[in-house]
Amino acid sequence: MVYHIPALLNESIDGLNIQPDGIYVDVTFGGGGHSMEILKRLTTGRLIAFDQDEDAALNVPVDKKFLFLDQNFRFLKNNLQFNNIGSIDGLIADLGVSFHQFDEPERGFTFRQDAPLDMRMNKSGPVTAAHLLKTLDETSLADIFYNFGELTNSRRIAREIVAARIVKPLTSVNDIIDAIGKLAPYRQEHKFYAKVFQALRIAVNHEIDYLKEMLEQALSVLNPGGRLVIITYHSLEDRVVKNFMKTGNFKGEEKKDFYGNVETPFRIINRKGTTPGDEEIANNNRARSARLRIVEKIG
Repeated sequence: MVYHIPALLNESIDGLNIQPDGIYVDVTFGGGGHSMEILKRLTTGRLIAFDQDEDAALNVPVDKKFLFLDQNFRFLKNNLQFNNIGSIDGLIADLGVSFHQFDEPERGFTFRQDAPLDMRMNKSGPVTAAHLLKTLDETSLADIFYNFGELTNSRRIAREIVAARIVKPLTSVNDIIDAIGKLAPYRQEHKFYAKVFQALRIAVNHEIDYLKEMLEQALSVLNPGGRLVIITYHSLEDRVVKNFMKTGNFKGEEKKDFYGNVETPFRIINRKGTTPGDEEIANNNRARSARLRIVEKIG
């Protein structure tokens, strides 16, 4: 089984502007696709990779320039300091769920196969999607579907889930589809379920909160001239990344100096972001929603 085919591989690695003696971080190691390409361009430099999914450790290469840390990227700065690394020359994050995670039914990431409602990126984490569906009240569930799935009928979805769980616990993919299936728009069922499952996955893994923590830490450890390279797959995370890269904050609020000049920590390299071409999408359909954003830290 292919663990993961990295999207926008050449564009993202070129975007790092790798120096052979530099120190780089891949905070989403996964199948190692981006890391392997970075290692090819290093001579005396180092690459530190993070991944909280224990299965990713099976892909770790034997290379003296490489250090793998089985940690969530929200602990970026502490782990770098623990390994005597004070600053870095570039960081890459591919925020997509790997093929491996989607294609293992028991992980519960996809609505296309019945499986336990798990959705944990870190399989030792304490909270699953089934746990959220069992314990959260109707308002909290509605907030998840609205904020993380951008579903306008979030309150009705939450109401149907609360009603269904009185009859039986919602512990499998088919359980939740049975509970809310009547709300799926005709001929848009897949899109509807994709948003529902995205919302639950983000909530289980605190994806938006942890992304923000990582970005702030990345800014603090990047050397002047260092590159931040992020690949996003949906509008929520892309909005967070875009705002932070543009203004240095997550609301996208521009701050100006005394003379009216916009103060920002970054120089944007590809202003509108880069998306896959037709050939890449034909070869890797899951890359179709990817967007690459690249910035350089101002000295």
